[in-house]
Amino acid sequence: MGIVLNQSFKNTIITYIGFGIGAINTLYLYPVFLGATYYALTNYITSAANVIMPLFAIGMQNTLVKFYSQYKTEEEREQFLSFTALFPILMCIPLGLIGIFFYDDITDFVSKENPVVREFMLLIPFIGICMAYFEIFYAWARVHMHSVFGNFIKEVGLRLLSTFALIGLYFNWISLVGFVYITAGIYFFAFLITMFYAFYIKKPNFQITIPENVKAVMEYTFYIILSGSVANLLLDGDKLMLNQYMKIENIAYYSVATYIALVISVPSRAMHQIVYPITAKLMHENKHDELNQLYKKTSINLQIVGGFVMLCIFVNIRQLYELVPKEYSGGIAVVFMIGLSKYFDLILGNNNAIIFNTKYYRMVLYLGLMLVVLTVILNMLFIPDFGIMGSAFATLLSITLYSLAKLLFVVKKLDLYPFTKQTIHSMLLTFALFLLFYFWEFPFFQLISIALKSILVTIVYLYLNYKFKISPDINNVIDSIFKKIGIKI
Repeated sequence: MGIVLNQSFKNTIITYIGFGIGAINTLYLYPVFLGATYYALTNYITSAANVIMPLFAIGMQNTLVKFYSQYKTEEEREQFLSFTALFPILMCIPLGLIGIFFYDDITDFVSKENPVVREFMLLIPFIGICMAYFEIFYAWARVHMHSVFGNFIKEVGLRLLSTFALIGLYFNWISLVGFVYITAGIYFFAFLITMFYAFYIKKPNFQITIPENVKAVMEYTFYIILSGSVANLLLDGDKLMLNQYMKIENIAYYSVATYIALVISVPSRAMHQIVYPITAKLMHENKHDELNQLYKKTSINLQIVGGFVMLCIFVNIRQLYELVPKEYSGGIAVVFMIGLSKYFDLILGNNNAIIFNTKYYRMVLYLGLMLVVLTVILNMLFIPDFGIMGSAFATLLSITLYSLAKLLFVVKKLDLYPFTKQTIHSMLLTFALFLLFYFWEFPFFQLISIALKSILVTIVYLYLNYKFKISPDINNVIDSIFKKIGIKI
């Protein structure tokens, strides 16, 4: 776990810095400077782009990670890098033609409830393509064990540039409409700089060649397209559904709540960047016992870190919502529902990396497709009557069922199991501390109260986890930190 902990730690720090910047944007700058309508519009455009992104990337970011280590010669690897970078261009052409032919029909459908969307429809595929090639070149860097810079661009760079754009909006340097277009430009910039960084790590030698194992590559790619679409629909499909049934401002209210809850998944996102290629290597070499150990370690480590984040959010949620405009304050229950779904997904460790690197990924994909259908149906049933609460419940139910299905699949098919008795101990500890800290507040200004309670939670949570030795890896990290600063425990 040495290299995993090293780069995962850096990625976690970077990602939390990004989420800190994003929190300022989400909780204050977007609602106050941009307003609910254009905040919701910007969020809808980027969410829609994220949903269609897998069609443009055609799964090459995952395909690159899975197959790159299997090529033995440098020439084969260069040919494969060229293939993964150039092949998606072929898919953009037919997709573009389809979009042009059905442009009016698609535009009429998505702007039926909210006409403001119509003017910005072309930004959706543009941002989708930028996202796709960002992920491809990010994977290019990751297979060479360089995950930190791409993670910085993704988590910090995008949000920091958005902050600058919001400041420009405040000083009337740009208009509301201009901000939406600048957002698209930010994604284009992220794609370009990541591409140049990938080329710096490994200079490209572009050549139009087809890999010898093209059948296996394309078969895997096809299913990754579908699985990526499933994952992104489960992540952002609810916002697209809200646009079809409610005024667009509700997407802004929902987005604030989901953003707060998504902070819980940051440790998983950070560790995944480096664990994925290691998982692929272990599976390719058939090292079952080492993979099972990695599975258990990622599970308990993510559970402890993610549980801490969830605990801090849940016990401070009421005072946190006192900081945002009043019209946003109906989303507390949304935070709990989305947060719990993220926590359950988080404790599965590197489950996704394992599934995507097996010959059985098709079966899970089919289940995922069924769950997308279920999500759409549940949203159609719940949103008209319960609004954003209904959408949150549909998301909670769908993601929980999807995560449970993936867990059972790995346990039954691969004889890998992520949980130990420490899993139960961690859950009980987190729940007990929630009951201890949720029902009271410090009688100070909200930010001071949140900071004081979070410090108290941190001390108690870390002490109890260390005392009961929930995770040896985390205990070792704590020991090394205390040793460096000269504290004996």
